[in-house]
Amino acid sequence: MNTTQQHLLISDIKNDILLLKNGGGALVLQVSAVNFGLLSDMEQVAIIASFAQMLNSLSFSIQIVVHSERLNISSYLTLMDKAKQAQTNPLLSALITNYRQFIQTTIKENDVLDKKFYLIIPLFALELGITASKENLEQKIKTVLLPRRDQIIRQLNRVGLKATQLTEQKLIEVFYDMYNGQFVENIPAIMAEQPIEVTLKQPKLAATESAPPSISTPPLTSQTSRTHPFVVEELDEKV
Repeated sequence: MNTTQQHLLISDIKNDILLLKNGGGALVLQVSAVNFGLLSDMEQVAIIASFAQMLNSLSFSIQIVVHSERLNISSYLTLMDKAKQAQTNPLLSALITNYRQFIQTTIKENDVLDKKFYLIIPLFALELGITASKENLEQKIKTVLLPRRDQIIRQLNRVGLKATQLTEQKLIEVFYDMYNGQFVENIPAIMAEQPIEVTLKQPKLAATESAPPSISTPPLTSQTSRTHPFVVEELDEKV
């Protein structure tokens, strides 16, 4: 019976480097993203020029992979429900309800995707030549790939992109997710631990006005809930 492993080109993962069945190797970098559409025209031209310069400076081949994952945000909606139940301010409770309805409508009409960008630096068997043993082959792959990795990272930094090499555990997780296609739940756990705080400030009077002596100064009101991560603060208003 055929298995998925028979269709993979990877034979093993050692020292954060992929060892291929054909005798070569590969190294995987995860690259950050930049919101190109929000940049000015000059910034966009500068990034394009820097990226083109990086490509022209390479003496080896690379592969760019864009991987999209469908997000499961059901736990985020549950977090909204808990925050609404714990909220005593009716205005904030209504805002949470409207926000939850907006999120629920959005995920019904569109798929919520999380895009990740990877840059693969391959090393072909023909570049390695003949080696005496498997240990020498692995050491030669590491010796050739690491300088290429450092060069790519330096060039991407000039473009404003941050690249980090995937570790052995992360590589296993990435390939598992790619071949299984499961939903990814990308809601940070720390969100459930941070409180929601509402602070109401005393309105400030104009410079030419003064408060009547019979009116007492209202105290500051603060509400805290331990199940919501947002901080809401009322803006100062002039009477």
